[in-house]
Amino acid sequence: MYSLLSHNTFGIDVKATRFLEYASVGELKQLIVQGAVTTPFLHIGGGSNLLFAKDYDGLVLHSRIEGIEVIEETEQSVSVRVGAGVIWDDFVAWCVKNEWYGVENLSLIPGEVGASAVQNIGAYGVEVKDLITEVETVNFKGQERVYSVDECGYSYRNSVFKHTENKTVFVTYVHFRLSKKEYYTLDYGTILQELEKYSKPTLAIVRKVIINIRESKLPDPKVMGNAGSFFMNPIVSREKLEVLQQEYPQIPYYELNDGSVKIPAGWMIDQCGWKGKTLGPAAVHDKQALVLVNRGGAKGSDIIALSDAVRTSVFQKFGIDINPEVYIIDNG
Repeated sequence: MYSLLSHNTFGIDVKATRFLEYASVGELKQLIVQGAVTTPFLHIGGGSNLLFAKDYDGLVLHSRIEGIEVIEETEQSVSVRVGAGVIWDDFVAWCVKNEWYGVENLSLIPGEVGASAVQNIGAYGVEVKDLITEVETVNFKGQERVYSVDECGYSYRNSVFKHTENKTVFVTYVHFRLSKKEYYTLDYGTILQELEKYSKPTLAIVRKVIINIRESKLPDPKVMGNAGSFFMNPIVSREKLEVLQQEYPQIPYYELNDGSVKIPAGWMIDQCGWKGKTLGPAAVHDKQALVLVNRGGAKGSDIIALSDAVRTSVFQKFGIDINPEVYIIDNG
């Protein structure tokens, strides 16, 4: 049995039957040919979006494919090929250092580059799908395939790689196109307010502001186990919003292109009185109600029990079901 304690940011002390890492596409294909990749298996990144309900009865695979390579450059943009095992925030820092625009709002998001393409990570008005051009993969049979961004089926916190039929597809490299022309996405959350402290925005300043905002709201998983935002912000119809506004005129929301609206799940959880509340060794973070934390010694079942209680409260008060963004693994 192999301990997964250091492979999940919730700090859940669970084990896997087997654990394998690979550092190249060739090494992964060799493991497959040798029959080392057996079912059931779970392919993980940094473990920042996972919640293990129990020990994993199978193989856990982890990519250690590194490298950032410039593959095309024009006056307007630069295209880069990034290994799936690269730490996401290291990639963001590298882009900012090179003065390439696009990913700075995604600063300090935990995890690795491969998982970013699976999850379609997003924050502060930016989604990674808008920067990805291609995703390189190897499947369970050792076959390579490159997915164009259109083939990835991206939507809010979703992609084809999260679908059951594609669980046997391993992301090896992700291609991004970044702008060399100055532009920022600043009209989200408290970014503009924080930028008032500076004379004008730069990439380094925007990254600093994003990091400061995140650190003020989100606990360090090295200190208190968590997976960042536990719930997705629900998307509802305009009609549903108007009904809610009659009772809650101050309800915040964000307009979407298709006419629907996104309501912050954290606001609803806070309205239900959950912020800072505990349930055994699990708790709702006292600064950001969207975050569930391990206060120490929690099992996956403790976090799930808290999640269920929070979801029930929100549904009873608002008639909206909020769904976990975190991937709950209950194989065992």
